[in-house]
Amino acid sequence: MEEKKLSKKPHEGREDLTGEHKIGDAGQFILFILFFIVWIVDCFFYEFSEIFIQNFSMFIRLPIAIIVFGFAGYLAKASLKIVFDEVREKPEVINKGVFRFVRHPMYLSAILLYLSFLIFKLSLASLLVWIVTFLFYHFIARYEEKLLLEQFGSDYEKYMKSVSMWIPTFKKGKQ
Repeated sequence: MEEKKLSKKPHEGREDLTGEHKIGDAGQFILFILFFIVWIVDCFFYEFSEIFIQNFSMFIRLPIAIIVFGFAGYLAKASLKIVFDEVREKPEVINKGVFRFVRHPMYLSAILLYLSFLIFKLSLASLLVWIVTFLFYHFIARYEEKLLLEQFGSDYEKYMKSVSMWIPTFKKGKQ
Protein backbone atom coordinates (compact mmCIF):
# COMPACT_ATOMS: atom_id res chain seq x y z
CA MET A 1 0.00 0.00 0.00
CA GLU A 2 1.44 3.35 -1.09
CA GLU A 3 1.87 5.89 1.71
CA LYS A 4 0.94 9.52 1.02
CA LYS A 5 3.52 12.25 1.67
CA LEU A 6 0.95 14.43 3.43
CA SER A 7 -1.57 13.11 5.91
CA LYS A 8 -5.15 14.22 5.68
CA LYS A 9 -8.18 14.23 7.91
CA PRO A 10 -10.96 12.03 6.56
CA HIS A 11 -14.30 13.60 5.66
CA GLU A 12 -16.62 11.04 7.21
CA GLY A 13 -16.57 8.54 4.36
CA ARG A 14 -16.63 11.10 1.54
CA GLU A 15 -14.16 9.68 -0.97
CA ASP A 16 -14.84 12.59 -3.33
CA LEU A 17 -13.29 15.10 -0.88
CA THR A 18 -9.54 15.46 -0.62
CA GLY A 19 -8.93 16.38 3.01
CA GLU A 20 -7.83 19.11 5.34
CA HIS A 21 -5.09 19.88 7.84
CA LYS A 22 -5.44 17.91 11.07
CA ILE A 23 -5.38 21.09 13.20
CA GLY A 24 -7.61 23.06 10.81
CA ASP A 25 -10.89 22.74 12.69
CA ALA A 26 -9.38 23.21 16.16
CA GLY A 27 -7.32 26.19 15.01
CA GLN A 28 -10.33 27.84 13.40
CA PHE A 29 -12.40 27.34 16.55
CA ILE A 30 -9.69 28.70 18.87
CA LEU A 31 -9.07 31.75 16.67
CA PHE A 32 -12.82 32.38 16.41
CA ILE A 33 -13.17 32.42 20.21
CA LEU A 34 -9.99 34.49 20.64
CA PHE A 35 -11.06 37.05 18.05
CA PHE A 36 -14.46 37.64 19.58
CA ILE A 37 -13.15 37.77 23.15
CA VAL A 38 -10.56 40.37 22.14
CA TRP A 39 -13.11 42.26 20.03
CA ILE A 40 -15.71 42.39 22.83
CA VAL A 41 -13.15 43.35 25.49
CA ASP A 42 -11.63 46.07 23.29
CA CYS A 43 -14.89 47.49 21.95
CA PHE A 44 -17.08 47.43 25.03
CA PHE A 45 -14.89 47.34 28.15
CA TYR A 46 -11.39 48.75 27.70
CA GLU A 47 -12.03 50.70 24.50
CA PHE A 48 -8.36 50.77 23.47
CA SER A 49 -9.39 51.98 20.02
CA GLU A 50 -11.85 54.69 21.07
CA ILE A 51 -9.67 57.60 19.88
CA PHE A 52 -9.16 55.93 16.51
CA ILE A 53 -12.84 55.10 15.99
CA GLN A 54 -13.98 58.70 16.57
CA ASN A 55 -12.32 59.73 13.29
CA PHE A 56 -14.57 57.47 11.18
CA SER A 57 -18.31 58.01 11.07
CA MET A 58 -20.63 55.14 11.96
CA PHE A 59 -22.66 56.15 8.87
CA ILE A 60 -19.70 55.07 6.72
CA ARG A 61 -18.51 52.08 8.77
CA LEU A 62 -21.89 50.41 9.28
CA PRO A 63 -22.94 50.10 5.60
CA ILE A 64 -19.48 48.85 4.63
CA ALA A 65 -19.51 46.33 7.50
CA ILE A 66 -22.98 45.11 6.46
CA ILE A 67 -21.90 44.66 2.82
CA VAL A 68 -18.75 42.75 3.85
CA PHE A 69 -20.79 40.64 6.29
CA GLY A 70 -23.35 39.85 3.57
CA PHE A 71 -20.66 38.88 1.08
CA ALA A 72 -19.08 36.63 3.73
CA GLY A 73 -22.43 34.93 4.29
CA TYR A 74 -22.98 34.48 0.57
CA LEU A 75 -19.51 32.92 0.09
CA ALA A 76 -20.03 30.58 3.04
CA LYS A 77 -23.46 29.39 1.92
CA ALA A 78 -22.52 28.98 -1.75
CA SER A 79 -19.22 27.19 -1.12
CA LEU A 80 -20.59 24.86 1.56
CA LYS A 81 -23.46 23.91 -0.75
CA ILE A 82 -21.10 23.04 -3.62
CA VAL A 83 -18.63 21.08 -1.50
CA PHE A 84 -20.88 19.22 0.92
CA ASP A 85 -24.31 19.00 -0.73
CA GLU A 86 -23.05 17.64 -4.04
CA VAL A 87 -21.57 14.14 -3.90
CA ARG A 88 -19.37 13.51 -6.92
CA GLU A 89 -18.93 9.96 -8.23
CA LYS A 90 -15.20 10.46 -8.44
CA PRO A 91 -12.99 13.18 -6.97
CA GLU A 92 -12.53 16.21 -9.23
CA VAL A 93 -11.30 19.79 -9.10
CA ILE A 94 -14.25 21.96 -8.11
CA ASN A 95 -14.21 24.97 -10.42
CA LYS A 96 -17.82 26.06 -10.57
CA GLY A 97 -19.93 28.55 -8.67
CA VAL A 98 -17.90 30.71 -6.29
CA PHE A 99 -14.90 28.46 -6.94
CA ARG A 100 -14.64 30.09 -10.40
CA PHE A 101 -13.70 33.37 -8.72
CA VAL A 102 -11.62 32.39 -5.68
CA ARG A 103 -9.91 29.13 -4.70
CA HIS A 104 -10.83 29.18 -0.99
CA PRO A 105 -14.26 30.80 -0.66
CA MET A 106 -15.06 29.08 2.65
CA TYR A 107 -11.93 30.39 4.30
CA LEU A 108 -12.37 33.78 2.66
CA SER A 109 -15.89 33.96 4.08
CA ALA A 110 -14.52 33.51 7.61
CA ILE A 111 -11.81 36.13 7.02
CA LEU A 112 -14.45 38.56 5.73
CA LEU A 113 -16.76 37.83 8.66
CA TYR A 114 -14.04 38.94 11.08
CA LEU A 115 -13.24 41.90 8.85
CA SER A 116 -16.86 43.07 8.98
CA PHE A 117 -16.64 43.24 12.78
CA LEU A 118 -13.34 45.12 12.51
CA ILE A 119 -14.88 47.65 10.15
CA PHE A 120 -17.89 48.10 12.42
CA LYS A 121 -15.93 48.97 15.57
CA LEU A 122 -12.33 49.51 14.31
CA SER A 123 -10.75 47.51 17.11
CA LEU A 124 -6.97 47.73 16.88
CA ALA A 125 -6.48 44.86 19.32
CA SER A 126 -8.74 42.65 17.18
CA LEU A 127 -6.83 43.69 14.08
CA LEU A 128 -3.79 41.86 15.44
CA VAL A 129 -5.84 38.69 16.02
CA TRP A 130 -7.37 39.08 12.54
CA ILE A 131 -3.88 39.16 10.99
CA VAL A 132 -2.91 35.99 12.87
CA THR A 133 -6.20 34.41 11.77
CA PHE A 134 -5.55 35.30 8.13
CA LEU A 135 -2.05 33.80 8.36
CA PHE A 136 -3.52 30.62 9.85
CA TYR A 137 -6.08 30.33 7.05
CA HIS A 138 -3.32 30.91 4.51
CA PHE A 139 -1.26 28.13 6.13
CA ILE A 140 -4.07 25.57 6.07
CA ALA A 141 -5.12 26.60 2.54
CA ARG A 142 -1.54 26.04 1.30
CA TYR A 143 -1.50 22.64 2.98
CA GLU A 144 -4.77 21.66 1.32
CA GLU A 145 -3.45 22.87 -2.03
CA LYS A 146 -0.54 20.45 -1.65
CA LEU A 147 -3.06 17.64 -1.14
CA LEU A 148 -5.01 18.78 -4.19
CA LEU A 149 -1.86 18.98 -6.31
CA GLU A 150 -0.95 15.45 -5.25
CA GLN A 151 -4.40 14.17 -6.16
CA PHE A 152 -5.17 16.17 -9.31
CA GLY A 153 -1.75 17.22 -10.63
CA SER A 154 -1.87 19.41 -13.71
CA ASP A 155 -5.65 19.91 -13.49
CA TYR A 156 -5.29 21.63 -10.14
CA GLU A 157 -2.16 23.47 -11.24
CA LYS A 158 -4.10 24.89 -14.19
CA TYR A 159 -6.92 25.88 -11.81
CA MET A 160 -4.40 27.62 -9.52
CA LYS A 161 -3.08 29.64 -12.44
CA SER A 162 -6.52 30.77 -13.54
CA VAL A 163 -8.19 31.47 -10.16
CA SER A 164 -6.85 33.70 -7.38
CA MET A 165 -6.27 32.28 -3.94
CA TRP A 166 -7.85 35.12 -1.93
CA ILE A 167 -8.95 38.04 -4.09
CA PRO A 168 -11.98 37.19 -6.23
CA THR A 169 -11.46 37.89 -9.91
CA PHE A 170 -14.38 38.28 -12.26
CA LYS A 171 -12.81 37.86 -15.70
CA LYS A 172 -14.99 36.81 -18.59
CA GLY A 173 -14.38 33.37 -20.02
CA LYS A 174 -13.16 31.76 -16.79
CA GLN A 175 -13.38 27.98 -16.76
